[in-house]
Amino acid sequence: MIRIMKAGECRKDSLLMRSMAKSGVGETVTEIIETVRKNGDAALFEYTARFDRVTLSKLEISREERAAALARIPADLLHAMTLARDNITAYHRAQLRTGFELDLGSGVYMGQKITPIARVGLYIPGGTAAYPSSVFMNAIPAKLAGCEELVMVSPPGPGGNIPDAILAAAEMAGVDRVFTVGGAQAVAALAYGTESIPRVDKIVGPGNAFVTEAKRQVFGQVAIDMIAGPSEILVIADGESNPAWVAADLLSQAEHDRLATAVLITDSETLAETVCAEVERQLCQLPRAEIARASIDNNGKIILVENLKEGVALSNELAPEHLELSVSNPEQLLPLVINAGSVFMGRCCPESLGDYLAGPNHILPTSGTARFSSPLGVDDFIKKTQYTYYTKDALSQVAGDIAVFARAEGLEAHARAALIRGNGDA
Repeated sequence: MIRIMKAGECRKDSLLMRSMAKSGVGETVTEIIETVRKNGDAALFEYTARFDRVTLSKLEISREERAAALARIPADLLHAMTLARDNITAYHRAQLRTGFELDLGSGVYMGQKITPIARVGLYIPGGTAAYPSSVFMNAIPAKLAGCEELVMVSPPGPGGNIPDAILAAAEMAGVDRVFTVGGAQAVAALAYGTESIPRVDKIVGPGNAFVTEAKRQVFGQVAIDMIAGPSEILVIADGESNPAWVAADLLSQAEHDRLATAVLITDSETLAETVCAEVERQLCQLPRAEIARASIDNNGKIILVENLKEGVALSNELAPEHLELSVSNPEQLLPLVINAGSVFMGRCCPESLGDYLAGPNHILPTSGTARFSSPLGVDDFIKKTQYTYYTKDALSQVAGDIAVFARAEGLEAHARAALIRGNGDA
């Protein structure tokens, strides 16, 4: 059962489940990465047979197979996916930026140019579940940024195939190449390349503990989006909130993972008690009740505060992945929110709206990293390069200042490099 406590009775560092450590993961992932580097495709076939219990004859999914999968999608799912794609595209198109140039006169100008990352690897979770929404959230901002090639990997399902919904989403989002491989071995293949899978410049997308550890280990060889932990939701609700709705939202994250965390912060003791009972009533109706039960019993909490401003202050300390403001006037609380991955405003804005089709990205900072990082977006798929131009006369005006600065740091060659051009005498 979800626990009810007062703010002063709980330790803030234990309110959200922050650990995703699993014994032996690091060593296992290191071995997988090294084997893939050494053996390439052969290692991918071997690991797929061992971990996914699937024997593959090939790794790449052809464009014809993807088109066929799209044609098989039920009409209602295709409608929802099309709506999601269009909303996600509109939201992320607004994030596009251009470079800038400053002309300071007297022969001096400088600026910044924007260049898309050339080749990006998209990791899409799969296996026992299909997440076409994650295809859109990864691929659409990358495509808008102008990346030349999108390479997607996803593990096979029980029949040995990537689910139609994932392949359909890849086709709809303009993914260039798709490979049937998952786990740490897929990350290794993207980072170092194999006979079939090209090496990429950046890897994005969520995954399990092995995928996350693999991304951590290949960082530096390639860029990554973030180190993601278990899913989190924090709901700030007043006494007028519907307890059934709040409970449903808490459970929407609890069903993700046994390590997921669902927290309610409220100034209403009545709401706290009714939400507690409602969680119990709804939980037993869920197909993933066993997972949700472990999450709620181990990590679920309801915290009573004196007022909602205190609730937001507590939320800022926790920096949750998902934050719902289930209050009468969420616009009044939003300016107080400093640390959160994605904010859902009002009583009719469940977190699941953002997971699928509202438009903002659902790949979000977890484990308190919303204190310093942001949701996935177009900026994750670009590079910013600065440039500077000075004429000889312009440089001569500042060469002495450069030399003074350089010599103060003990770097005589730096000083001479400026002086030899500025006035011809080092």
